[in-house]
Amino acid sequence: MGSVPPKAPGRLAGALRPPRLSLYVLGQLLGPVAMLTFLLTSVVWLVNIMPLLNLVINRGQSAPTFLYLILLLLPTLLLIILPIAFFFAVLFTLQRLSGESELVAMASAGFSRRQLAMPVLAAAGIVMAVTYLCALWLMPAGQRALGDKVMDIRADMAGALLNEGDFNTPAQGLTVFIRELGGNGDIKGILVHDNRDKLRPITYLAEKGILAQTPAGTRLIMLDGTVEMSEQGGKQLSVLNYKSHTINLDQFAGPARAASRKIQERYLGELLWPSEPGVNERTRNQFFAEAHNRLSQPLYAIAFALIALAAVVRGRRQRGSIALRLTMASLAAAGLRIAGYGIPGLAQRHPALVVLLYLLPLLGAAGAIAVLAGYSPSSIWARRQIQAPA
Repeated sequence: MGSVPPKAPGRLAGALRPPRLSLYVLGQLLGPVAMLTFLLTSVVWLVNIMPLLNLVINRGQSAPTFLYLILLLLPTLLLIILPIAFFFAVLFTLQRLSGESELVAMASAGFSRRQLAMPVLAAAGIVMAVTYLCALWLMPAGQRALGDKVMDIRADMAGALLNEGDFNTPAQGLTVFIRELGGNGDIKGILVHDNRDKLRPITYLAEKGILAQTPAGTRLIMLDGTVEMSEQGGKQLSVLNYKSHTINLDQFAGPARAASRKIQERYLGELLWPSEPGVNERTRNQFFAEAHNRLSQPLYAIAFALIALAAVVRGRRQRGSIALRLTMASLAAAGLRIAGYGIPGLAQRHPALVVLLYLLPLLGAAGAIAVLAGYSPSSIWARRQIQAPA
């Protein structure tokens, strides 16, 4: 009985080479994706955290509280930034591999364009999974926790006032100054200026006091002080002495927590099937458009991956041709995404247009596949020029 000859080492190595090259290309892609995502997120982060920074400073909150708030904002930013960062990372990485002739070496080793597309699409799948995680769970959970925390901070008058030696403005028209805080919670040297009524401002002065959290809310109890009331535009000043005076600070805490959640704070099921009563047709259409917008946004990762792949692997290697292809690919991706941002507004008025949210990324992917298959306008024109003399 004849024995089966062993496979040649060269053939075995050739069989193992494409998976190794796929992992190599995938590793080269994920690094720039992470770096660009971090850089773009940091820039947008700095713009969005300024209102939170003012809130934390004015309300006397700590640095860990501020860090917690900006972390809750992160999934919302990633949902927008991650597909864009992925596109430019893929475009940069593939062009670098092409410029350093690594793609040529891979092609000579039997690594086809279809095999090159596999790690690119695998990276797109990872980005899609992260984007879906942000869109369907992390973003509404973060926005919900952020809204609740901001409401709690605005209602926490004690945290806004316990800054000795500073003139604090916990609410519009209210200024509070505390000279000294005792170790047992006592307050020494209190000034409260209530200027909500411009014609009759009131100033409270007290030698000492207590900031108490009662079942009815936050109360500032001032002892041994005076009340100065200005009337007639400052022409008349009345001064009254008191032994004890209590100010209800909850009146400055801001509006109460809303009964219904905002659109960004709702999960997918709450958008598609709102359960609270009183939701009108216009609001239901807004929820419906937002739900399908979240479901369609991760699909742009596939379209962007194919557009970047078509821009790099198709066409000539001349410097001018490469620059033109990269520019056209960037414009195509930007136009595709900008058009996608405009559709939810139309879908709120005409719910049937939500199909465009899915159609746009699919059309972008189909166009890129057509270019990869050799049906780009330049390729068709070149074939016609060749066929014309014949």
